[in-house]
Amino acid sequence: MSFESLNLIEPIQKALAEEGYTVPTPIQAQAIPIVLAGTDLLGVAQTGTGKTAAFAIPTIQLLHKNHTFHKGKRAIKALIVTPTRELAIQIDDSFKAYGKYTGLTHTVIFGGVKQGKQTDALQNGVDILVATPGRLLDLINQRFITLKDIQIFILDEADRMLDMGFVHDIKKLLAILPPRRQSLFFSATMPPEIQKLADSILYKPQKVEVTPVSSTADTIKQSVYFVDKNSKNALLMDILKDTSIETALVFTRTKHGADKVVKILLKHNIRAEAIHGNKAQNARQRALDNFKAKTTRVLVATDIAARGIDVDDLAYVINYEIPNIPETYVHRIGRTGRAGANGTAFSFCETEEIPYLKDIQKLIGKKIPVIENHNYPMSEVPAVEMPKPPQATVKASEKTNKNKKVWYKRK
Repeated sequence: MSFESLNLIEPIQKALAEEGYTVPTPIQAQAIPIVLAGTDLLGVAQTGTGKTAAFAIPTIQLLHKNHTFHKGKRAIKALIVTPTRELAIQIDDSFKAYGKYTGLTHTVIFGGVKQGKQTDALQNGVDILVATPGRLLDLINQRFITLKDIQIFILDEADRMLDMGFVHDIKKLLAILPPRRQSLFFSATMPPEIQKLADSILYKPQKVEVTPVSSTADTIKQSVYFVDKNSKNALLMDILKDTSIETALVFTRTKHGADKVVKILLKHNIRAEAIHGNKAQNARQRALDNFKAKTTRVLVATDIAARGIDVDDLAYVINYEIPNIPETYVHRIGRTGRAGANGTAFSFCETEEIPYLKDIQKLIGKKIPVIENHNYPMSEVPAVEMPKPPQATVKASEKTNKNKKVWYKRK
């Protein structure tokens, strides 16, 4: 299948050709026709599968089809809500690339920066708005934004929304969105609470699931080092002696931990920067740009800041600290092995993190291989049993709508 076979308009086909797109990914091939038909969509796909294009391309086409070019301020007709600033910027860049020949306008809003430039763009009028929840609700309350003309609502990275405590913000948005709209819901994982949220947003949706729920890509080589907590820095330095590791994305659980790791790396003359919520937006973007350009060898990130990091050919992810939420592991290592490329994911596991490792293995349904022969082994290496296979999930199509609570009514 090619993009040409998806009945896309010529302006979009021209833009995709310039971007080097020829063959759609599975989620794109399945989702684009559904969205173009005006149907609500539940999309389940792990990171790196092309979700952004799967919703951006058909959204642009639908708006272009119904767009009338006239003088006066444009109304926001498509709203994309996503959890982090980095991901919001990335999505906005995608709309810019795919829609540059359509005449549609777009902008992105997020917190952590002054609102002046964002409100100026809104007052000029835009067709497509990409936003993080906090800044969106703030500017709605300030009357810079009205959602009364929304035709398409897209909730991206829904599982991360819940992890970050945005569920109440999403419910506030649902209360003010037009009831007659098309809704698209995307998530890399589908725990029960995410399914419940999807049921409250979507109306008779079609489901596209391109990989098993909570799976990790087969192209990623995973391994774990059992190491004492006070030896993690030494182990990291030892691994980075390998000059074939041109760049590596290192994850910590806290902002303070990220800064500490950067200090250690710089002390050992390894070019490193941190990216987390306490960093100013321009500093975070500069660090990401340096990492993409390979002038920074190691980018140390917290989970909240890292969602949306999309770096071509990123070969190594290192979990300096094991995440305490198992789905987060899937997101982290999904930064590598993207679009069919090979990747490597190392995890450092100390004694207190063993329960986290067990939860991860239960979630992904496989045992992560242990690297036993290294220079900083744990004092007492534990036995971590092979997890039981995860229970099968119930597909949306098998659920009934009986007694389902929704936050809006369709007209």
